[in-house]
Amino acid sequence: MKISDGNWLIQPGLSLLHPVQVFDVEQRDGEMVVYAAPRDVRERAGQLDIPLFTLRFFSPQEGIVGVRIEHFQGVPDHGPHYPLNAQAHVPVELRETDRYAELKSGALSVRVTKGENWALDFLRDGERITGSQVKNNGYVQDSNTGGSYVFERLDLGVGETVYGLGERFTALVKNGQTVETWNRDGGTSTEQAYKNIPFYLTNRGYGVLVNHPECVSFEVASEKVSKVQFSVAGEYLEYFVIDGPTPKAVLDRYTRFTGRPALPPAWSFGLWLTTSFTTNYDEETVNRFIDGMAERQLPLHVFHFDCFWMKAFQWCDFEWDPATFPDPEGMLKRLKARGLKICVWINPYIGQKSPLFREGREKGYLLKRPNGAVWQWDKWQPGQGIVDFTNPAACDWYSGHLKRLVGMGVDCFKTDFGERIPTDVVWYDGSDPQKMHNHYAFIYNELVWNVLKDTVGEEEAVLFARSASVGAQQFPVHWGGDCYANYESMAESLRGGLSIGLSGFGFWSHDIGGFENTAPAHVYKRWCAFGLLSSHSRLHGSKSYRVPWAYDDEACDVVRHFTQLKCRLMPYLYRQSALAHERGTPVMRAMMLEFPDDPACDYLDRQYMLGDSVLVAPVFSEAGDVAFYLPPGRWTHLWHNDELDGGRWHKQRHDFLSLPVYVRDNTLLALGNNDQKPDYAWHEGTAFQLFSLADGAEARCEVPAANGETVFTLCVKREGERLTVEGSGHATGWTLCLRNIQQVTGIEGGSSAGHERGIVVTPEHGARALIITL
Repeated sequence: MKISDGNWLIQPGLSLLHPVQVFDVEQRDGEMVVYAAPRDVRERAGQLDIPLFTLRFFSPQEGIVGVRIEHFQGVPDHGPHYPLNAQAHVPVELRETDRYAELKSGALSVRVTKGENWALDFLRDGERITGSQVKNNGYVQDSNTGGSYVFERLDLGVGETVYGLGERFTALVKNGQTVETWNRDGGTSTEQAYKNIPFYLTNRGYGVLVNHPECVSFEVASEKVSKVQFSVAGEYLEYFVIDGPTPKAVLDRYTRFTGRPALPPAWSFGLWLTTSFTTNYDEETVNRFIDGMAERQLPLHVFHFDCFWMKAFQWCDFEWDPATFPDPEGMLKRLKARGLKICVWINPYIGQKSPLFREGREKGYLLKRPNGAVWQWDKWQPGQGIVDFTNPAACDWYSGHLKRLVGMGVDCFKTDFGERIPTDVVWYDGSDPQKMHNHYAFIYNELVWNVLKDTVGEEEAVLFARSASVGAQQFPVHWGGDCYANYESMAESLRGGLSIGLSGFGFWSHDIGGFENTAPAHVYKRWCAFGLLSSHSRLHGSKSYRVPWAYDDEACDVVRHFTQLKCRLMPYLYRQSALAHERGTPVMRAMMLEFPDDPACDYLDRQYMLGDSVLVAPVFSEAGDVAFYLPPGRWTHLWHNDELDGGRWHKQRHDFLSLPVYVRDNTLLALGNNDQKPDYAWHEGTAFQLFSLADGAEARCEVPAANGETVFTLCVKREGERLTVEGSGHATGWTLCLRNIQQVTGIEGGSSAGHERGIVVTPEHGARALIITL
């Protein structure tokens, strides 16, 4: 909400109270409680007929400081709450002097100034990083609506940029934006978002999580251009400041606090092909697609059945339409015999024509209005109801249908929708409808995730989810939602992916070729290159098929080329995925996340780092023109082998089988020996490529197994004109290729038991290498 009217006034109908003077400080059980009055209360007469703010300061984990600002404390809390991992007995330092009271956790401290000049400051090792001064937090009463709100304004320094707040398709840097965290089905071309996360981080290396599942209103350097303002309806506001000191370290702490992304199975990184949405399809169509891919030597790994695998108007009844799929179990067996995994579309809604609607109504499994009637409307499905996942019996009922599908051969689910959740309802467990609107996405996807975990095992569980809330990063993968088939929508999809990555989500995908309309062939081919250099890759559309031969013959070449490349990149990609699981660092990274000290990276939103070593700049033009920035260093194209200086912009033109994909110097990159599937033994026949290793530098590469654990490590050190190569763990038949490494005259090899020694080979495209047996 906007509170101010310019610098001097406030909005009509609002009245404000601010904490301005500390009255008392209490320290108990590792917490600091400050009582603050909105006026001078040193005289006893001033202590009557006045509100008193209670500010509670605490630390749920080392390096995280919680703040709770309360007006009235008698309001009942019906939940739900975010699934936060608070630790018991976090070591903190409490200090009180005549001038201030302070709580410190790790390097981060919060300090409240006493006396006449109210201030709330957050410091890292004694240096202020943000905070608020007098009249920049407090309590709002709105005579227009009768509502009340609590707000905070945290300072932004000169040049400080703000990121995150969920999967947002607006500008990557959120400065100047108004953001309402309310899940909506708005597509990718609006300010609305499917995945609203009230968490932001800045290039100063700290983050802020507002601990409210309901709508949080953010004014990001907008209403007050040097502050981030956030407000919630009610009588209290709770938020956490999360220290870094780097953006990566912030995400590490944030995901430790809200939940780590699970590690998806290796097969999920392959190419997904779908029936598309409203196209006509049956078993013959599916077989024609799969045969067409095989005939054209296009690797395919997952086939997805979208909505019309069920009868029209009966979503969801979880029954295959017998007119189009008369033998679903036999069909799934035949598809799986061809090496394919199977995904089917579901949502949490039950249409009135579905045979399950009557059962859900009679047993109380559907969300109800206050008068006891089932909440219904005619959007999406006629007379549809919504499954009430706060009812344990409803969860068992819904889960039972999913388990039956898994038993038939389904491997995973596309968990669509979950955003249009009404607030004029009564939940089974008494949850606050305002708070449940966003949080429903969490409990919906958690339920489906648990079904897969219980049936196929946690190592094989994977979703394709659209909606999300805080903590839902634990249930990957998420995709960007409904986008148009043009370059503008391709670019906005990338912004959404970078934004959600900066909000704690490790894995992300998008509809390659665009969902709405049918792309021209040139858009489709450019999007395929981008999509197959993303975490997860799915060809999907609305009213038209997305098989490449529907566009032109060259589209088949593009899909083949980049699918094979992604399969070969799997040793590298899966190691980066393990880091996402272990530390919360996304696979697809905004440039500022990997290069926080390079101010030129702050606003870059048309390129990204795929892991920590590979830069990707998608092409957003038919002609192939692309401008991109390389941070300082030496960068080598992954397959063309041209070498460029960093610290500057470059302009290039690429055909459809290429785009800027540059590897940073001092990188040892592992490529696998299989270009047909993503799940294979990555430590067998691995081709290690060493890029521009500097004198005195060391490059290390870890090759993972399917569980993410390292099975082989190769280390290369350079001293002058000599390289030392050492391996440990288990690997067979590996090779080492030197890329753009000059003035090397000798190589020394070392190894440990358990792997064969490799050889250095001459790469393609004229890269300089020595041929030597180790």
